[in-house]
Amino acid sequence: MTESAGNKNEDRHAANGVKPGKNGLMRNHQIHHRYQQQEKKAYQVCNVELCNRPFGESFEETPMLVAVLTYMGYGILTIFGYLRDFMREWNIEKCHNAKEREEQKDFVPLYQDFENFYTRNIYIRIRDSWNRPLCSAPGARFDFLDRNTNDYNWTFQYNGRVVRDVINLGSYNYLGFGENTGSCADAAGEVTMKYGVGVASTRQEIGNLDMHAELEEQVASFLGSESAMVFGMGFATNSMNIPALAGKGCLILSDELNHASLVLGARLSGSTIRVFKHNNMQSLEKLLRDAIVHGQPRTHRPWKKILILVEGIYSMEGSIVRLPDIIALKKKYKAYVYLDEAHSIGALGPTGRGVVEYFGLDPNDVDIMMGTFTKSFGAAGGYIGGRKDLIEYLRNHSHSSIYATSMSPPVMEQVITSMKCIMGADGTSIGLSRIQRLAENTVYFRRRMLEMGFIIYGNNDSPVVPMMLYMPAKIGAFGREMLKRNIGVVVVGFPATPIIESRARFCISAAHSKELLDHALGVISEVGDLLQLKYSRRKILPSLDRPFDETTYEENEE
Repeated sequence: MTESAGNKNEDRHAANGVKPGKNGLMRNHQIHHRYQQQEKKAYQVCNVELCNRPFGESFEETPMLVAVLTYMGYGILTIFGYLRDFMREWNIEKCHNAKEREEQKDFVPLYQDFENFYTRNIYIRIRDSWNRPLCSAPGARFDFLDRNTNDYNWTFQYNGRVVRDVINLGSYNYLGFGENTGSCADAAGEVTMKYGVGVASTRQEIGNLDMHAELEEQVASFLGSESAMVFGMGFATNSMNIPALAGKGCLILSDELNHASLVLGARLSGSTIRVFKHNNMQSLEKLLRDAIVHGQPRTHRPWKKILILVEGIYSMEGSIVRLPDIIALKKKYKAYVYLDEAHSIGALGPTGRGVVEYFGLDPNDVDIMMGTFTKSFGAAGGYIGGRKDLIEYLRNHSHSSIYATSMSPPVMEQVITSMKCIMGADGTSIGLSRIQRLAENTVYFRRRMLEMGFIIYGNNDSPVVPMMLYMPAKIGAFGREMLKRNIGVVVVGFPATPIIESRARFCISAAHSKELLDHALGVISEVGDLLQLKYSRRKILPSLDRPFDETTYEENEE
């Protein structure tokens, strides 16, 4: 090995906290010993009880018969889809979907073939399950406009009828602040009269209000970070800020189930992206170790930085990130952590401060704390919290800061008022009681769903409760049958989920009373029996005298 090559190798290991031997390389036992020592130190920073805290998560395996029938269902739909495409080609059946012009048939196709095939032959059959226009606040109950279709869901016509008092099991309104009455709505109305509804400028020009500074100070205080910055759109908070934090020569390690905004931000950054298995620390550590040992492709230079992208609560799985383990690995390998708390801020922790408080961790151990105001706060926009120098850097380099219109004053006031309520700064205990009620509702709803025999995914403390439907025909059927009984639910399928893992996603709220949840659970059980959705092979033994957060499981041998 040449001297220059040895120096490069030495620099790469030294930059990651590993010193080479005299010949520029470390023996295997030296590396193993050093990693063991670093791992021990990294885990010592966390409370041992919290780091070893068992995760109460449920991901029951799909029954074999259900999986086979699901594949058969998609196979039959695919065959009929190709048959219908043949009929459309010969103008036997009319197709309203977008297609290539005849004069452009020799051009490269503009539309993706498979997704277009899926849309016109499968999605269109159940399209009535989505995009229903609401005409009320998304509280525990809501109203929506009814509509009809005369061409099998290609187009819809409103019939003028309003369906009222539909139980809302699909909104992200975790703490019940998505309401048009109360202190938040009153405060937003007063601010509208003073400031108007929009600034019509970016913050770097003439759109920077005193309210922005007040909100950012409050967010930093709420998170326990040095500083914070707010943005007008939650999706853009990820997609436009990740490119400012990472670039060419950087490595991004992304959970395989991360939100589309995180995926888009990582791609726009130009960084190298590697994906690790969901919440799998062995998979993540292998990628970290390989990144340090091998460096960048071809040149083998050390990475400029390694950024780990994770979410607090995963909105399609209902699982909670293993943050103590993530932080331990981050410290061990000298990486950075980007935490997206869109669904966990306000919904987890004794005082609603998210997954960091849920595990009792130090906020300073998370390098970039991102979240949105669109869920628990009943507003719009997002934030990033962290060190002061990080936030000042983003003010000057983030596209969301430089080019995007600043947050609307009434939206900011909604966030300020609701956050003060959560923190108890308004002099009441309303916020704390809502957090406690959400936790109780979540555990109660999940326990009852398991007792009824449904397969549900996620953590026991997650207010996002996915219930597995699997078969394509049952996606639309479940949504329609629930709506017939005046309950609004969200059904999800491909491409938001794997093609054979369709599901209904319930979102629990502090606005739900126990009586309302009991009624909804009764209807879910009724529809579950009607559509044969109780796939679980585990037998749950209910007990009326046990604590509400404990559940006994038995394997069903049948």
